[in-house]
Amino acid sequence: MKTMLTLLLSVCTFVLSAGETIRPVHTYSIVARDSVTGELGVAVQSHWFQVGNSVTWAEAGVGVVATQSFIEISYGPLGLELMRAGKTAPQALKALLEIDPQRDVRQVAMVDARGNVAVHTGKNCIAEAGHIKGEQFSVQANIMEKNTVWGAMAKAYREAKGDLLNRLMAALDAAQVEGGDIRGKQSAAILIVPGTTQGQPWREKIVDLRVDDSPHPLRELHRLVTIHRAYEHMNRGDEYLSENKIDKALEEYSAAYKIYPENVEILYWTAATMAGAGRVRQALPLFREVFKKEPQWKEVTRRLPKSGLLPDDPDLMRVILGTEK
Repeated sequence: MKTMLTLLLSVCTFVLSAGETIRPVHTYSIVARDSVTGELGVAVQSHWFQVGNSVTWAEAGVGVVATQSFIEISYGPLGLELMRAGKTAPQALKALLEIDPQRDVRQVAMVDARGNVAVHTGKNCIAEAGHIKGEQFSVQANIMEKNTVWGAMAKAYREAKGDLLNRLMAALDAAQVEGGDIRGKQSAAILIVPGTTQGQPWREKIVDLRVDDSPHPLRELHRLVTIHRAYEHMNRGDEYLSENKIDKALEEYSAAYKIYPENVEILYWTAATMAGAGRVRQALPLFREVFKKEPQWKEVTRRLPKSGLLPDDPDLMRVILGTEK
């Protein structure tokens, strides 16, 4: 292990000394571990295009990283690599800072899968800049309107109720209410992964939402969070359906539609599930509503029997397709 870590640190030295152009991704962010679920999350807003593409980094069972200010993106992947190799968050950040000639303009925070926290605000970060390290979380900000922004973030995170997603959003909202970035706002992102890994990273992003460019990025991020929660219910409904637990599937689909009634597709698949389970009478009013709003779903319905999603029954199909009359 020691040899591997030595080699890894050599690679880190090469990357951080390569003279990459500094990108001024000034911003505010939070990194955190949920002490109950073990979930790891990072959230950010900035007056910079596609902030989530460079600031937010996370890996299930490993940790999360926020790298900002005059940004060195490699703190993200290299920090995760070091934590994956056994370093704690403080050890990983210390190792990277020691070999970074531009450390005084960096602002970086990390939390590992055990809840260890590390944060650095370089002395040359643009004021107002600072951070607060809390129990299994850190908030950090630079080029803020006021030096009270990160304090407001910490308070909001500690006091917020609900899951990690809700608490991360509360921290971002509090920063903006307190004044936020003195330049304004443009983009936002939130990334959450499990606290343990199943070795399938393509399945291990609980939340991955980004607003790349918007006059109101947090408002848009909230809208995406609402849709995300609706589709969580949809996905659970699909799982129940695959297990032939029809009633539970319908409960989940119904919950999804209550959260996001603007999306008729949620209503459509609820109707299709009912019809496929023989509950045609219950399904017909739902089909009627969908076809009235978006008639193209009639053609989708015609294609379902071939895929085994509805019985291959012409009489049933006529009943379903005629419900709009």
